Amino acid sequence: MTASEHTSIDIAGLAAVGWLTGTTFLALLVLYFVGLDQGATSVFGSGTVIHEFVHDARHLLGFPCH
Repeated sequence: MTASEHTSIDIAGLAAVGWLTGTTFLALLVLYFVGLDQGATSVFGSGTVIHEFVHDARHLLGFPCH
């Protein structure tokens, strides 16, 4: 191998992993706020603001909340 030859690295796989990781994180975050946040374990304190904001979406998606 001479000094002028370089090895190329395919970063398409790394980009796909990055997109998959980001999408999974956002999906889990949405699942938490819509499906699991009841106010008692809310990351924003003891209020039920997020629960009330996504209340109709919870019923539409079949999550029990009462």
